[in-house]
Amino acid sequence: GVCGGEFSVLRSPQWVAFRDGGWPIPGERIPDVAALTMGFSVEEDLPWPGLGVGDLFHRPQATVLVTVKGVDKLPVKGFSYPIENAVPFSLDSVANAIHALFSEETPVVLQLAPSEERVYMVGKANAVFEDLSVTLRQLRNRLFQDNSILSSLPLSSLSRNNEVDLLFLSELQVLRDIASLLSRHKHLAKDHSPDLYSLELSGLEEVGKRYGEDSQQFKDASQILVDSLQKFADEMFNLYGGNAVVEVVAVKEFNSPLSRKTRSILQASQSKNENPYNLAYPYNYDYSVIFNIVLWMMIGLALAVIVISYNLWNMDPGYDSIIYRMTNQKIRMD
Repeated sequence: GVCGGEFSVLRSPQWVAFRDGGWPIPGERIPDVAALTMGFSVEEDLPWPGLGVGDLFHRPQATVLVTVKGVDKLPVKGFSYPIENAVPFSLDSVANAIHALFSEETPVVLQLAPSEERVYMVGKANAVFEDLSVTLRQLRNRLFQDNSILSSLPLSSLSRNNEVDLLFLSELQVLRDIASLLSRHKHLAKDHSPDLYSLELSGLEEVGKRYGEDSQQFKDASQILVDSLQKFADEMFNLYGGNAVVEVVAVKEFNSPLSRKTRSILQASQSKNENPYNLAYPYNYDYSVIFNIVLWMMIGLALAVIVISYNLWNMDPGYDSIIYRMTNQKIRMD
């Protein structure tokens, strides 16, 4: 069946032309929207009126996309569009475009699904977010530290003694930690390479399964999540000087036929042996250096062979060669 959802733009700079109209967006084209807002080209044209032609000379320095599972829509501020056919998607194509164009500047690319312990960090993200909690054990320990959200967040009907509630709260802790860690490395938000953040939160879905969607716990969790997302969007927007796009995808559940295929997308980048499509491996950051060394060495050797061959061809054996010269002198002496 066709599953719905909602695509919302919480914060966006003025030169990215999102338009308010509630036009439905195909679920499989959400990565293309992210690519177009960052100024990258896509394989197929996107006939979606929600995104107009923006300023070609201004492109956002970051795209932040948060996927929330377990709910059709969230009452967030900003432009919202219904999703047609909510199939699982990945921003790998956008990450690859960033690597291809900005490989020497090592942009920040962070893709994270805390509840599944799925994490993919590239470039300077490894240095910035090395202290980020990614495993379930780390997430739980992080919640019970002094400066965690448990001390500042109104839990309402949620409990700090329930594993499901703690999983939900730990995902909110990850949002806060990302903004906090980035604020210590503000220079990365001001470089020339665009950054990408893709986060998948399923804690609210687990709360709904545990207590029911009509429960007070689910209602409180939804409100806490909306407030946290809005705060996270404002913090990331401000860290990038108002030059970041923050988007939220709320989906009740993804269409099942493709869910298994795309769940392992982030892991596929780590296991290089599984390559059923016979694709070339992505270039690393040393590619341009090695390419230039090999190229100019080959050109130098070719020129040396040409010059040596030319001089040998035009050499006068009796005048230029010491062998013939000494032989002539010996003949004369004899």
